[in-house]
Amino acid sequence: MRLATLRIRGETRAARLDGDEYVLLPFPDLGSLLAAGAQWQEVATQCEGERLPSMDALYAPVVPHPNKIICLGLNYAAHIAEMGRDAPQYPTLFAKYDGALIGAYDAIELPSVSTRVDWEAELAFVIGRAARHVSKDAALPHVAGYTVANDVTVRDYQRRTREFLSGKTFEATTPVGPVLVTADEFNGAEPDLEIRCEVDGEVMQRSRTSDLLFGVADIVAYVSEIITLLPGDLILTGTPGGVGDGRDPKVYLEEGQTLRTTIEGLGETSNVCAPATAT
Repeated sequence: MRLATLRIRGETRAARLDGDEYVLLPFPDLGSLLAAGAQWQEVATQCEGERLPSMDALYAPVVPHPNKIICLGLNYAAHIAEMGRDAPQYPTLFAKYDGALIGAYDAIELPSVSTRVDWEAELAFVIGRAARHVSKDAALPHVAGYTVANDVTVRDYQRRTREFLSGKTFEATTPVGPVLVTADEFNGAEPDLEIRCEVDGEVMQRSRTSDLLFGVADIVAYVSEIITLLPGDLILTGTPGGVGDGRDPKVYLEEGQTLRTTIEGLGETSNVCAPATAT
């Protein structure tokens, strides 16, 4: 099943893809659907409502306001090598705030304070059942599904301190979507999918999600030792090699460029880079 959070008539609604139409569900977004109880999947499957042609869909972030956004760094061997780092013994965790999230086709707002904005294509997943002190073997049933993300990073701010946060959560920089593909599509296993990132049609990153050092089950088990994962929590699993900052010479995103992130079977995000808006 494919689920989305759509923008419609000045608000958002959870929706289920049915052929070439979306069925609007009685929830304001996917986070609310997932928080409604253990039977969320049955509810999403059986609910009927207003229909909208998929070609007219306007996508919000797949979960617009997660309780937590947890991200991993240094989780593909090629990316570790290009950044000159040692392989971590434990998952490298950092966080984002929901103000960083944008929809699958929204503009990325390039900050006025930096010219070192980089791409990081990532497999993301969303929690469907609360998880606390979950073993690796029991972790995957807590995953609602998978989606596409790009952890767009402001490199100079990332390196101002030893903590990553300031470079990772700039306003309106992190596309997530367009849909959540439910975990049952993968028969209870971790997905092994091609992941690719392009800038103006040039392939910058290409790998497979099975090359993660710490897989989805590892991540759920590890994070659940620290804090309870809640339905709707969004987790980004890390990026493969090929980022702009790891190149010689270094390359960064520029105004007017299109950043496209594709994961086999999950879809793509496509985002034009634009100047940040003033408020």
